[in-house]
Amino acid sequence: MIVLGFESSCDETGVAVVSAERGLLAHALYSQVEMHQAYGGVVPELASRDHVRRVLPLTQQALNGAGLTLDDVDAVTYTAGPGLAGALLVGASVAQAIAWARDLPSIAIHHLEGHLLSPLLATPRPEFPFVALLVSGGHTQLMRVDGVGRYELLGETLDDAAGEAFDKTAKLLGLGYPGGPALSRLAESGRADRFDLPRPKLHSPDLDFSFSGLKTAVLTRMKTLDADDAQARADLAAATQDAIVSVLVAKAAKALEATGLKRLVVAGGVGANRLLRERLATHLARLRAQAYFPPLELCTDNGAMIAFAGALRLQAGLANPSERHMGFTVQPRWPLDAA
Repeated sequence: MIVLGFESSCDETGVAVVSAERGLLAHALYSQVEMHQAYGGVVPELASRDHVRRVLPLTQQALNGAGLTLDDVDAVTYTAGPGLAGALLVGASVAQAIAWARDLPSIAIHHLEGHLLSPLLATPRPEFPFVALLVSGGHTQLMRVDGVGRYELLGETLDDAAGEAFDKTAKLLGLGYPGGPALSRLAESGRADRFDLPRPKLHSPDLDFSFSGLKTAVLTRMKTLDADDAQARADLAAATQDAIVSVLVAKAAKALEATGLKRLVVAGGVGANRLLRERLATHLARLRAQAYFPPLELCTDNGAMIAFAGALRLQAGLANPSERHMGFTVQPRWPLDAA
């Protein structure tokens, strides 16, 4: 079965072609980062308009990369939420139009489910059940995953997401957008032990996170620094990254111990962070557990994870290939357990 997937929840336009039997055949992705840099963040109206410009050329690019045409497609999937309403509507509208014109089933996919299942596109592929750490600019959650569509929330952030903490700290340090990767690059030339930053909820008995206090602590340290001291800024970036990663690793390990599982899947944009990958691999090895990551190119939002999630839902019988949906909606706010 060939599945065509669309992702347009925020500032990346992604289209991909997946085979239920052979995996990812091709994907095309366009990032709007350069356009939004002038504003220091995503402008929803500009994001929506750019999705409109990019989605059809990217669709053709993905089909060409797979050596297929729309005649070969058996189902269409799209991100229905959460995300920016106008941006979501672009991908959903195109997907529904193709499905209607070709008399194909269309499957609405939860954005986080796409991230959650994306490490299954990698080799080696984790087996169910596993613990998943979803960590991005908008979400930080620990989930127990027993199968496709079988998710249990173990813990989540009570305020800022980890990626949001990266971005806000980067802005305080005067770094460009997107802040997370910029902060990580600056941290490479810094000493993490120069500044003692808080690690909120590091030793709490639950599996929840909190990162807003860390941002406040960075702001306090910033006020004591010489504005021209480049090394101090690098050291503060390194300390911030170390604090965030330490909490993520500790909570992920605690989730494995609480569930008795030995497999951890890491998904979301922060999953591309080099220090997080290294620390998790080392820490989990001591627990005789293993961490699984999606390929770096699939850590950010992309159509491959949406097409793949749709293919898995079809395989699991969670989507009816004979059902047709002429009407559709998007959900800017959509809890994963309600999907």
